[in-house]
Amino acid sequence: MQRPAWLASPTVLRTEVLAGLVVALALIPEAISFSILANVDPKVGLFASFTMAVTIAICGGRPAMISAATGAIALVVAPLAKEHGLGYLTAAVILGGLLQITLAAAGVAKLMRFIPRSVMVGFVNALAILIFTAQVPHLVGVPWLVYPLVAVALAIMVFLPRLTTAIPAPLVAIVLLTAFTMITHLAVPNVGDEGTLPDSLPVFGLPDVPLDLDTLKLIAPYALGIALVGLMESLMTAKLVDDVTDTHSDKTRESWGQGVANIVTGFFGGMGGCAMIGQTMINVKASGARTRLSTFLAGTFLLILVVALGDVVAQIPMAALVAVMVIVSVSTFDWHSIAPATLKRMPAGEIIVMLVTVAGTLATHNLAIGVVLGVLTAMVVFARRVAHFTSVEKKDNTYFVRGELFFASSNDLVYQFDYAGDPDRVVIDMSEAHVWDASSVAALDAIATKYAARGKHAEIVGLNDASADFHANLAGKLN
Repeated sequence: MQRPAWLASPTVLRTEVLAGLVVALALIPEAISFSILANVDPKVGLFASFTMAVTIAICGGRPAMISAATGAIALVVAPLAKEHGLGYLTAAVILGGLLQITLAAAGVAKLMRFIPRSVMVGFVNALAILIFTAQVPHLVGVPWLVYPLVAVALAIMVFLPRLTTAIPAPLVAIVLLTAFTMITHLAVPNVGDEGTLPDSLPVFGLPDVPLDLDTLKLIAPYALGIALVGLMESLMTAKLVDDVTDTHSDKTRESWGQGVANIVTGFFGGMGGCAMIGQTMINVKASGARTRLSTFLAGTFLLILVVALGDVVAQIPMAALVAVMVIVSVSTFDWHSIAPATLKRMPAGEIIVMLVTVAGTLATHNLAIGVVLGVLTAMVVFARRVAHFTSVEKKDNTYFVRGELFFASSNDLVYQFDYAGDPDRVVIDMSEAHVWDASSVAALDAIATKYAARGKHAEIVGLNDASADFHANLAGKLN
């Protein structure tokens, strides 16, 4: 068995430990905010972030990726928590985890191959915008001292890496600003203002709900939402980290790992979660982490900080954490994608797909919805593009059909023939075409029927083996 990289190298170990600490500090205000969004006590989000991170570090397929309580899952479960309470929420989280394991076994991870690059770019850009806009409330209606603190933190994170990368710049910014505000007693918003931190460890227990069919009917839609949204965001994030680190990860393992993490989280009273791209980018890009140790320590440090060192953590100025997230948003955004030179070269369809993904995400504040809309748009753009590659050319009494025949390209095929003017026998040469669906077979049937109605015969020749088998199975049986 190969030794973990962090055991073999003190440098890697230091990087992973410090990265975990930075992520833990950044997780605290977000977990509290997501708890408020989900209509639950702050400790529900904090405990979920702990259990998700620790469990996925062991079970997940993507090393260094951070999973915790997220805004997308909070939006899914908020109505359930508000109307029926925490017991039903945790039951839905457990069922959602079971559904994720089921989907993983069914091969849902393989669907990632159908997400085009333009959707990925839109996903990344939308996420960067959401991360940035989420910081705006912390910069509006606050004491003026907040602005110079943010500026100082930004300067530290921009210029310190040029001098040394031994210690993550975000950690330096957080520590220095916290020490400064505590020593000078500056009255600026801090983590403690976001909500009360827990003073005890999470406890294992069953959801306090009736175990009957009515409960299942109530939580099933929410559980399905948790499963689908969680998997989509997690797999998209895993793919992004693969690209950033130039490594490959096991998406199937990540899928069922998310399910296991949600089940564990539900039994410990958490609100569920999935991969967090913002925190993952802090871990991977800003801090340089590459192993599971940073993910495990992020969850562990989070629990230690809020339970044992809650009084100190509460003093961290929000200005420092806002600056960290601003840097993350700027580094996450794909600036090359909107460069004039890129836009000039890029096909219009690709740009439309990216914009739809961004617009859908920003309008709903749900990355999963934005991705679905982007994929659907990409399918339409692709279908229109491929449909234009189909052509019909006539020479003597032979029609030469070229291109890919499917629902988008075969609908107009019927109108490419001169039924009245053609001779009694017509040959349709399909040597350079491929039949993909029933719509194409139906179109060929319609052509033959129109010739037959005029006492003429149309002979189809040249079909490749796959197209011939498909045509033989369906020809004459669709009407």
